Amino acid sequence: VPNIGIIGLGNPEHKFNGARHNIGKDWIIKVIEENNLDLLSKEKIYTTLALSSDQKILWAYPNLYVNESGKCINKIIKNSNLKMENLLVIHDDLDLPIGTLRIKINGGHGGHNGLKSIINLAGNNFLRLRVGIGHPGNKTDVTNWVLGKFKPQESKILESSYLQFLNIINLLGNNEIERAQLKLHTD
Repeated sequence: VPNIGIIGLGNPEHKFNGARHNIGKDWIIKVIEENNLDLLSKEKIYTTLALSSDQKILWAYPNLYVNESGKCINKIIKNSNLKMENLLVIHDDLDLPIGTLRIKINGGHGGHNGLKSIINLAGNNFLRLRVGIGHPGNKTDVTNWVLGKFKPQESKILESSYLQFLNIINLLGNNEIERAQLKLHTD
């Protein structure tokens, strides 16, 4: 049984790759590719997943739309023997400046429909890695903003955020959540 499941939220269609809303899924795909991990597409749990070479981390992303993420999380829990508190969900966050990373333990959905779906179907006892995507400034622009692509300068900032994330993976794999949080929030 892995120590932790790291799940990246994002929409399934290729046209959404690189969109703000897909930052979690895009990072999971990047980790899987960079580490040459074997992908398993599990249709019955609507999820694509891979195990780290040391078997400590289950990497996954739902193959459903963000607002249906709870269906996948529920099935991952039931099929992997992971506990809900050993899940880290990577998601976009409008309330954080671009590239800011924050680990949050439990809590509400903050208006994020993917988190809302997970909380409704599986509870709120899980970790989140909030990835700042900035805010468009106007509430009416939010949908287009989250489904839109990053600007080149934003992508550059997120590249360094991704490296920060890579720096805490071993801590996460060893269930050293507080140390990961401290490292991320003080670097």
